Amino acid sequence: MHADEKFTDATWPAAPEKATLEGKNKYLGFWLFLGGETVLFASLFATYLALKDKVPNGEAALAKDLFELPLTFVATMLLLTSSLTSVYAMYHMKNNHFKQMQAWLVLTIALGFAFLALEIYEFNHYVHEFHHTFTSSAFGSAFYTLVGFHGGHVAFGLMWFISLMVRNARRGLNLYNAPKFYIASLYWHFIDVVWVFIFTVVYLMGMVG
Repeated sequence: MHADEKFTDATWPAAPEKATLEGKNKYLGFWLFLGGETVLFASLFATYLALKDKVPNGEAALAKDLFELPLTFVATMLLLTSSLTSVYAMYHMKNNHFKQMQAWLVLTIALGFAFLALEIYEFNHYVHEFHHTFTSSAFGSAFYTLVGFHGGHVAFGLMWFISLMVRNARRGLNLYNAPKFYIASLYWHFIDVVWVFIFTVVYLMGMVG
């Protein structure tokens, strides 16, 4: 199959993201990339666990004094819901429904931006209410590095989605861009999974001490 070949709904392949050799190579390359990302996040988690109790005596707040679980829970639900909407987007991609895919991606992006807004609010709250900054303690450095690095990945994922949508707004779906949309969606699922670990290890475990 050629990437620029014209398809109808009946002739559109069941797995357009891997229907060409280029698509298969992108798919394989992405999983190799995720392997490196997993090692990187594992290092950040290990650093956080080693430093989460390292604060100057009486000079900085511990996790249990900082975190507001209702706010973090809402952020978690926003991000997990965005993962579901991206699944619906890929469902329509696999069925060659370009406009429906774009609509679900718009919703995914909106939820992602809402998550980032809550994270920015959270960081601002910690800094101004508790003077919990990147340099206030080893705990602060480890916390902002881990959670902020994940936030950077969310922002990158949003820009990735937006770039694909703008670039292909008039082109529609084909076997050249279908793997790009699919890989961007896989990346989005990856950062959602990482957030589940952050919510558990950083916030839930932090509240119990």
